[in-house]
Amino acid sequence: QVQLVESGGGLVQAGGSLRLSCAASGRTFSSYGMGWFRQAPGKEREFVGAISWNGGRTSYADSVKGRFTISRDNAKNTVYLQMNSLKPEDTAVYRCAAARDGSRWPIDRVGDFGSWGQGTQVTVSS
Repeated sequence: QVQLVESGGGLVQAGGSLRLSCAASGRTFSSYGMGWFRQAPGKEREFVGAISWNGGRTSYADSVKGRFTISRDNAKNTVYLQMNSLKPEDTAVYRCAAARDGSRWPIDRVGDFGSWGQGTQVTVSS
């Protein structure tokens, strides 16, 4: 089992930037991929992006491609989500997740992930 704790959320104006962090403990961090999802009020959980176990592969939802970047530091057991050019529609609770199967790719469905953080609120004002 993996324990995940997100940080870095907050209130930002449209066009601004935020960097989210997700610290992991438990399973060997470098053995599994990681993902970010978000959920706005009244909406379903939405895939944002994912990164493979070694950082060699990334994937993004079309809605954030070119604006968001996922990275990881396996020495620090941490995955990051750099969010630039934020829009009001990016407002949501953002959660990181650890993949069930370290060798599986792509990983972009809720069912691909077995451990979830509590989430951090991101609010983008217009």
